[in-house]
Amino acid sequence: MLVPGTLVVFHAHPDDEAIATGGAMARAAAEGHRVVLVVATGGELGEVAPGVLDEGEDLATRRAIELERAGEALGVARIEFLGYQDSGMAGEPTNTAPGAFAAAQLDEAAARLAAILEDEDAEVLTIYDENGNYGHPDHIQVHRVGARAGELAGTPRVYEATVNRDHLIELMRRRRDEMGDIEGAPDPDEFTIGVPASAITTTVDVGDYVGQKRAAMQAHASQIPEESFFLQLPLDAFREAFGLEWFIRRGDRPRTGETWLFDP
Repeated sequence: MLVPGTLVVFHAHPDDEAIATGGAMARAAAEGHRVVLVVATGGELGEVAPGVLDEGEDLATRRAIELERAGEALGVARIEFLGYQDSGMAGEPTNTAPGAFAAAQLDEAAARLAAILEDEDAEVLTIYDENGNYGHPDHIQVHRVGARAGELAGTPRVYEATVNRDHLIELMRRRRDEMGDIEGAPDPDEFTIGVPASAITTTVDVGDYVGQKRAAMQAHASQIPEESFFLQLPLDAFREAFGLEWFIRRGDRPRTGETWLFDP
């Protein structure tokens, strides 16, 4: 018999949740679990697609609206911002600006997240791998702050959301002719996002939820316009690329081939 629990997913900016954990979020909600989305920053330093913002509208305001819409698509019960500023890309002066998430004091930031974990009596927390999947300062800080918050709150299961690099490289090479014609397509020979397959502990099948995941991406139109690589993928290629989500379980290693965040 299903015993519902609470999944808290911790992300750096609005839209990260749709790409990295959108399928797991939708699956958890469909199975009766409570899904809580915590975002560290407003993403105000992100690039914005032309023509998206209304006159006088700032990007953080628009991204908060988009996040609400994406949350609705994924079945999210609660959305919280930690209140930090977007740190910008690695090497930018904004990395160390007052209020920037990347410059936040570790225990202070972790305490903010831990308070939510305790309030929700969270069973599962997702963060990022130690490189933040691709090295963004805010993503790396999500790893550090999230790991510490899980310790402070005593959260039973903490997973690092990541990417199976080997899987995606093989997919890109196999479908090179098809994907190579899409603007912004990554080069499989230079693809360094995520971790090798050998580092993955948990592979979650979210194939039944790729429609919701795609809808959540579309909700983030300021960051993922219709002409983006993600949304230009043919539907079968989109399902193959985004129908699995990968995690590294912290602490005790799980049974070989763990397939769900709420498995016994």
